[in-house]
Formats: sequence, structure tokens, C-alpha cells
Amino acid sequence: MIEHALAPPSSPFSRARPVPCWVPVRSLGERHRARALEHLLALGDADRVLRFGHLASDERLRQYVALLDFERDAVFGVFDRRLRLSALVHLAFEADGHAAEFGVSVRPSLRGRGLGTLLFDHAVMHARNRGVRTLFIHLARDNAPMLSIVRQAGAEIAFEGAEAQAQLPLPADTLGSQLQELLGHQASDLDYRLKRQALRLDTLRSGPLASG
Repeated sequence: MIEHALAPPSSPFSRARPVPCWVPVRSLGERHRARALEHLLALGDADRVLRFGHLASDERLRQYVALLDFERDAVFGVFDRRLRLSALVHLAFEADGHAAEFGVSVRPSLRGRGLGTLLFDHAVMHARNRGVRTLFIHLARDNAPMLSIVRQAGAEIAFEGAEAQAQLPLPADTLGSQLQELLGHQASDLDYRLKRQALRLDTLRSGPLASG
């Protein structure tokens, strides 16, 4: 049986809400594939269910990362000072470009700080700016934090068994949303370079820093 729940007629695009301190969300590319896999393999069983809606094995995660298309889709990450991925976002675009699916995983130690909301908002802005009109989110039914985020955004949610599917209509992009993403991209690139330089200095005696 499928149940439906429609959030109240509120939208993050028309109301103010508390936002955590700025976090650099960086676009990822082919050279970050190994780090994406490392991040996902570090997730425990419960976290894998929250991310994928089912218990994904190590082999399934390797297949998933191997099939990431960095040219077609958008993949974002939040790096700590050691350049390890603290969070990973995958925005998979459908062939017509009018819809996309959002998925996110956050290191357990960083949850409860508003990072999931920030990453969701970042993905929404990126999708809007590329002409996406509908965002889909597939998740576990008991993923209460993400269900709360998509409800507050105004998504319609359908439940079936242990899984949930949220559907969020997106407004068109604006000059403001385009500029906001551009400035955020530039700032996150600068943050990454500074972290990389600091790590290089910290590890100078231990050998060369791996490419990334």
C-alpha cells in the first residue's frame, strides 16, 4: 500500500530559516572517485540503509562509484582539513534534463549540525540553475532527518514499505541564484586550495601529497 503526505504550503524559496555557518561545498571530478569510495565504504550498515534505502554491500558501493558519471551528473563534496570527504552529494540528471535525483551521505560525527539542509539547498540551487523542474529523493522510510528536510521544502512524499520517494517541484533559476552558485563555487575552490596547501606543509616530511 502506498501512502501520500503533502507538506504544508511553505517553501524554502520564499521564507527565511536558520542556516548553519557557511560550509564549502566543492564540485567533484574524476580525480575524486577514490575519495568518494573511501567515504561510502566507511559508512556503517545503518548509514548505508539511510543513504540508499537498502543495505548496500561493499561490492555494490564499488559498482556505484565506478559508474559515477562526472560529466553528465553533478557530484559535490565537503572536505575536512585532511581532505577527507565529510559528506557526498550525487545529483543524477535524467536524460531530458528536466528532472534529477538527489542523494546525500554525511559522516555520522557531523550530523545534527544542519549540514544535510545546507547540502540539499545547494543541490536544489544547482538543479534550478540547470533547468531541472522536478527533484526526486529516494530514501529509507525511517530517515527522519532527510524526510524533515524535504517536507519543509514542500515535497510530496509517497511511502511504500520501508522506502519513501519524495518529489519536489523547482522554480526557475534567477540571476540571483546563478550569481550565488558562482560565488560559492569560487569560494569553495579557494578553501580547497588552502586546505591542500596546509596539508602539504603538514605532511612535507612524510612524503609527497597524493593527487586530488
